[in-house]
Amino acid sequence: MKLAQRMSRLGTETAFEVLARARKLEAKGKEIIHLEIGEPDFDTPKNIVDAGIKALKEGYTHYGPSAGSPEFREVIAKYISRTRRINVNPDQVVVTPGAKPIMFFGILALANEGDEVIYPNPGFPIYESVINFIGAKAVPIQLREENDFRLDTDELKKLVTDKTKMIIINSPQNPTGGILTKDDLKVIADIALSKDIMVLADEIYSRIIYEGEHHSISSFPGMQEKTIILDGMSKTYAMTGWRLGYGVMREDLAVLIAKLQTNSNSCTASFTQRAGIECLTGPQDEVDKMDSEFRKRRDVIVEGLNSIPKISCKTPQGAFYVFPNIKQIGWKAKKLADHLLEEGGVAVLAGTSFGEYGEGYLRISYANSVENIKKGMERIEKTLSKI
Repeated sequence: MKLAQRMSRLGTETAFEVLARARKLEAKGKEIIHLEIGEPDFDTPKNIVDAGIKALKEGYTHYGPSAGSPEFREVIAKYISRTRRINVNPDQVVVTPGAKPIMFFGILALANEGDEVIYPNPGFPIYESVINFIGAKAVPIQLREENDFRLDTDELKKLVTDKTKMIIINSPQNPTGGILTKDDLKVIADIALSKDIMVLADEIYSRIIYEGEHHSISSFPGMQEKTIILDGMSKTYAMTGWRLGYGVMREDLAVLIAKLQTNSNSCTASFTQRAGIECLTGPQDEVDKMDSEFRKRRDVIVEGLNSIPKISCKTPQGAFYVFPNIKQIGWKAKKLADHLLEEGGVAVLAGTSFGEYGEGYLRISYANSVENIKKGMERIEKTLSKI
C-alpha cells in the first residue's frame, strides 16, 4: 500500500501511547500510578448526565445541523458574551465533537501550503501535527521556565513574517500550567492587528485557574474579528468521552468551518448538545468542587516534587499539569519517563512529547487522587535514588 505523502507529516499524542503501555503492564500484574493522561478523574456531574439521558429518551438521536443545534449555539453565544465581555451571536458558534476539530478546521481553513503558523513549544502536540500535515510551516516559539512558561512577546515580534497567517496561544497552558498575562495578550493583539494575522486562542482550561481571572485576547478592541476561541466541556465538566466542544469566530469563517464539519463529521451528537446546555445553564457547584480539589492536588504535587533531590517544579497557575525540571538528573526526558514507568510503576510524559523545547522536563498530570499523587511521588523519589 502506497500512502499519501502527507501521512508522514502527521504526529500523535504520546499520552495515549504511554497509557497503552501502562495498561499492558497492568495486565501483567504491575500496579501503575497514572499521572500521564490529561483527563479529570471525576465523574461527569449528575445533572449533566441526567440531561443527556433525558435527551436520549426524548429522541435526540438523529442528525442535527452541522454547526450545532440552534438552542445550544444560543446558550454558547450568551456564555461567551458574558465571560469574554464581547457581543457574540449564535451564527458565530460552531459545535464540534470535542474541541480538537476546531484546531484542525481552523488551521486547514486559514493556512495554505508554505504559510507560517506560530505555535507554543512546549505545547499541545496536535498544533504542530496539523500545521505540518497541511503543508504549512510550523514556527515554534519557546516557552521558558524563567519566564513562567509564558511566551516572550519580543521574540514573537521577531518570528512574525509576511508569511505568518496564524498565531496559536493556549492559556492556561498544556503542558506547563502557565498563563499569559493581560499585558502579554495586549502585545499579541497589537501584532495580530497590525500584521493582519488570525489568532487561535485555545481556552479549553479557562475555568481551571487558581490565581486571578481568565483574560481572553478576543476582548481587546478589534480582536473579536481576528480570534477563533476554542473551548469545550471535556476538562471543566469531566466530559472527555462525551466529545463536545465548540469554536467562536467571525460569521463568514463559521460558515466555512461548518462546511468542513459537513464534509467530515456531519454533525455533533444531538443528545450530547442537550447535555451541553445543562453544562452552561445549570448549577456550577460540582465544577467549583473539582477546581478546589485540583488546587489541593496541585499544592501536594508541587511540594512533593520539590522535596525530591535534583528535581525542581514551578507552581502552575492553571490547568492540571506540572512541568518539573529534571536537568540535574542528567538523563534525557524520554529515557527517564520510560524508566519511571518500567521500574517505578509511575506513568508520566517526557517534556519532549510536547515539542523539542520540552527537553529537560516531565509533564505530570495531577488529575488523580491525593493518595495516588503522594504514592507516585514516593515511587519517583525511590526510583531516582537508585540511578
